[in-house]
Amino acid sequence: MPAPSAPTVPAVALDLDAARAEYQALLAEGLALDLTRGKPSGQQLDLSDALLTLVQPGEARAADGTDCRNYGGLVGLPELRAVFAELLQVPAEQLLACGNASLQVMYDVLAHAMFTTLPGGERPWAQESEVRFLCPVPGYDRHFTLAARFGVTLVPVALTGEGPDMDEVERLVAADPSIKGIWCVPKYSNPTGETYSEQTVRRLAAMPTAAPDFRLFWDNAYAVHHLTEDRVELLPVLQACAEAGHPDRAFVFGSTSKITYAGAGVAFFGSSTANLAWYSALASAQTIGPDKVNQLRHARFFPSTQSVLEHMERHRELLAPRFAAVHEVLEAELGPLGIASWTKPLGGYFVSLQVPAGCSSRVVRLAKEAGIALTPAGAAFPGGLDPQDSHIRLAPSFPSAAEVRAAMRGVAVCVRLAAAELAAQSAG
Repeated sequence: MPAPSAPTVPAVALDLDAARAEYQALLAEGLALDLTRGKPSGQQLDLSDALLTLVQPGEARAADGTDCRNYGGLVGLPELRAVFAELLQVPAEQLLACGNASLQVMYDVLAHAMFTTLPGGERPWAQESEVRFLCPVPGYDRHFTLAARFGVTLVPVALTGEGPDMDEVERLVAADPSIKGIWCVPKYSNPTGETYSEQTVRRLAAMPTAAPDFRLFWDNAYAVHHLTEDRVELLPVLQACAEAGHPDRAFVFGSTSKITYAGAGVAFFGSSTANLAWYSALASAQTIGPDKVNQLRHARFFPSTQSVLEHMERHRELLAPRFAAVHEVLEAELGPLGIASWTKPLGGYFVSLQVPAGCSSRVVRLAKEAGIALTPAGAAFPGGLDPQDSHIRLAPSFPSAAEVRAAMRGVAVCVRLAAAELAAQSAG
């Protein structure tokens, strides 16, 4: 679902003095809680501790006999690529297993596109007068940071609940050859939790673009990160692009960072044969091969696609109560007042909270003073600037469910105070 629109007028009158007194009581609690980033909890990391014992001395050979301690193997271990190919919806022969961070692969791909010519392109992007990317908002702040690093101008596009506003996307890319790409978190989007519909994926794959080297940066970070028993499906983008006559359009990224160890996982990169040849030739100047010992650990930990799904069910058992706590507290504390709305995602790592326009910065400051760390207001928008100052990204994965409840009760107090202050200012 998309981030709800910002509430404007409280459904009931708010007593400013009562809200202030309530906040003073919150300050007295001396909380120290953190909902800033979508990190796996220690309990989730414990699920993968067998990784530490799966490669013993004398056991470092892959299924094909490769000695994983040595150089080589730029494409990654075949057995691991085969397991994750189905999950990332990429044919195994078109999927690379890389280092530990998909963000690093995105950085490399963007850097290479800036300084070398992409398949179908006319020149490196750095030789263009301007490079622009569309960015669905609210979106992922690290995508914005990557774009800023290379001087890419971001053009916000609204999300609809089924992905970006495709009428606007199609209008922009057809008219402007400087628009070279679009950032996409297509499944359980960060932070709104929505999944792109089949129609959205097909339109992204088929739309005419003024730039011949336009690319979808398809960050499928939450491909298997379900929060309910429902399994939301996503149309395979490489297949859709090939069927639409644009086989080179999509770059697919993924990793095990929120599946096994966040700091010691395996990243994946999938694309067309032409794109992979372009990328591999450039990557060979950076490395003689990825960490195959770590890949071997993962291949032994996940002998099949089904084993990954079973592992993710154990993650769901830990995460679902935390997300339920967010919804239950907000519903009880803010629901009757009409001063906030929020998403109830089916997967992913975040909840989008909307407060009255002009209030999110104040809520975040109030929460910080009360010992509750939240993602900075506006972080889900380019430059950290939310034009309505109404959006807050909540990340409930790392604290315990009890801590999440305590933090959300505190957040509710801060929202009530900020909304009461706004109402008082409007009345004055």
